[in-house]
Amino acid sequence: MPSACCPGPVTRREFLEVGALALGGLSLMDVVAGQAAAGQPNRDTAVILLYLHGGPSQLETYDLKPDAPVEYRSVFEPIATNVPGLEICELFPLQARVADRFSLVRSLNHDIGIHSDGGIIVLTGKRPSVLDPNSQSKSEHPDLGSIASRLRGIDERGIPPYVAIPRQMYMTRPTYLGVQHAAYEVGDPSVEKFTPPGLTFSVGKDFQLLDDRRSLLAAFDRFRRDADATGQLAANDSFREQAFRLLANPRTAAAFDLTREPDTLRDRYGRNLWGQGCLLARRLAEAGAAVISLYIDTPKSGQEFTNWDDHIQNAGRPGHFGDFMRVRLPYLDQALSTLIDDVFAKSLDKRIMIVVVGEFGRTPRLSKNSFGVGRDHWPQAYTALVSGGGLRMGQIVGATNSKAEYPTERPYTPQDLLATIYRHLGIDTTREFTDHSGRPIPILGSGSPIRELV
Repeated sequence: MPSACCPGPVTRREFLEVGALALGGLSLMDVVAGQAAAGQPNRDTAVILLYLHGGPSQLETYDLKPDAPVEYRSVFEPIATNVPGLEICELFPLQARVADRFSLVRSLNHDIGIHSDGGIIVLTGKRPSVLDPNSQSKSEHPDLGSIASRLRGIDERGIPPYVAIPRQMYMTRPTYLGVQHAAYEVGDPSVEKFTPPGLTFSVGKDFQLLDDRRSLLAAFDRFRRDADATGQLAANDSFREQAFRLLANPRTAAAFDLTREPDTLRDRYGRNLWGQGCLLARRLAEAGAAVISLYIDTPKSGQEFTNWDDHIQNAGRPGHFGDFMRVRLPYLDQALSTLIDDVFAKSLDKRIMIVVVGEFGRTPRLSKNSFGVGRDHWPQAYTALVSGGGLRMGQIVGATNSKAEYPTERPYTPQDLLATIYRHLGIDTTREFTDHSGRPIPILGSGSPIRELV
């Protein structure tokens, strides 16, 4: 029998303890209220973004130049894939087997060689008004995940529309869309007994609260009345109904439960942040999330990994950047190849689009000194990998010159890649939002879907 609802006013703290879903530090009611104005039906599509922060070298990943002069050429050898004429790095043998299920855009380019500002243009399509050489700038406009959150909203399946694994990207923020459209940070899904923040109530000792529908609804009502009386919350019945539906939906917590996957599949992905992060991303995309970002600097293996910023003494460590990449690239190869294979095996390749990209590439000419060997920032040419999304797979789009310095065929911009992503999500890039100064700002001011892919 449902327990009687305790009399008296409900404080905001008590309400959060009864039934809150932590989305970047926001309560579920905050999120539902913010989503109510979305006004667009959900489309059953999703994007998984593997954001390679630091800027991976095009020459050591997907655009090797084995015939270039020694001071330019890749430190690794190219290997053939199952697509004739498409070669990739020798440390990507698993991706080589699924190359017919992805395409490479080798001609991406822009002109911002700063980590944060380069990331801002790649993720928002907007050029920062003031460049920050210290790479501490924050976006003035929302990124693709916040845009999708605003327009797609939460549906009846109860999955947050924008999820960040393990944390959100530092250089972007929802800005004038409102903090309720920030990414829901889930932490590291490879840890033992992983449960994302705010969902413990639905799978642990407080599960009975979800079954006590009468008392929970009464708690919502009392909190709303108290908050309205003090001006804290402009709630209404639709918000209450939506919030309760999400709290009571067991699919919300189930989507985050990796133990529902076979151990063999979890092993294939890799029992680390990269592998389990990609597996969780697939589950969330399948369950109804719109955008899932993976922003991963290092696995749990140790300090030799570093991020993708492969200049000399990256992270203060001397040595050859190729040694760091030999540790890093197999993690990406295992997790990404399994994700691609898994999405296609489950016939999700039209619903789910996978994008792998960083903020820029690396200098074609190697840098050398007594501390080591590396490559510096180079936005003039870099590569993105795209898989699924109902797009044309198994092809190379664009080309760079013999030293991977700049595009020579079909040059594309970050805005073009974003336009391709938004097309998949069913988002009109000409739609405008009003910024804090009252100006109308289009989702994208330039860019068109990449023709060869669509």
